Amino acid sequence: MALLEAREEHSCFAGRMGYYIHASSATGVPMNFAVYQPPQALDGARVPALYYLAGLTCTEETFMIKAGAQRLAAELGLMLVACDTSPRGLNIPGDSDHWDFGVGAGFYLNASMLPWTRNYRMARYVDHELPTFIEEHFPASAERRGIFGHSMGGHGALVLALRNPEYWHSVSAFAPICNPGAVPWGEKAFGNYLGPDREQWREWDASMLMRKHPYPGEILVDQGDADPFLTTQLKPEALQAAAEVSGQQLRLRRQPGYDHSYWFIQTFMADHLRHHARKLGCAG
Repeated sequence: MALLEAREEHSCFAGRMGYYIHASSATGVPMNFAVYQPPQALDGARVPALYYLAGLTCTEETFMIKAGAQRLAAELGLMLVACDTSPRGLNIPGDSDHWDFGVGAGFYLNASMLPWTRNYRMARYVDHELPTFIEEHFPASAERRGIFGHSMGGHGALVLALRNPEYWHSVSAFAPICNPGAVPWGEKAFGNYLGPDREQWREWDASMLMRKHPYPGEILVDQGDADPFLTTQLKPEALQAAAEVSGQQLRLRRQPGYDHSYWFIQTFMADHLRHHARKLGCAG
């Protein structure tokens, strides 16, 4: 395949909404991604890029279609990038047996167990390969790079920022899986991708990482108190406790009446975009 293939492109708030595919050495298969270029980028400026990591079963299209982020991103001069949630088309035995593991559920880590280790390297993909590719092919600034996400993607955004704070200059999350090593979604994913040694799990668990090495800046997290996964899967109290131990600057907002859906995400999207815009020095 060509280095970069455009699947479709559309004008949107004087910018350009595009869906693309490229070959990935990190995952070993072609990866789909989406980019919204604000009008400032089309006028020749290098703009900050904000990377979104979606949740279980989602694709690179979910955020761009459902979150309602493009209007304000155009005003702020903020590029939006969304990637797929796992490699696809591998047909590894067991990769499609469960909705919360395998295809659509890469958990933004680097697997260390067979048969997953060769292709399920989403951390390497998001933390290096995709931004490098974006900065080579789109007018994105390498000095101003943010990351955020939802649920499994909120977990990924927090973990990658905590593991590599020099690379990610701003971070936030919607209803993240805060302590995956202690909840069913995370136990299934970590047990298969990383194996039975729970010490290895700690390196991909935001609450464990934050206790040791806080992120050098404020982290914004929104969590709905009517989220059906709040007590069983998300556990924001673990993140709060970690922040208190390490001194992490954490703005954890519990939002009354909101659930786990994109209606919740739409409601507070502007706050997150402005949080990143302030950190990334947007001109808008």
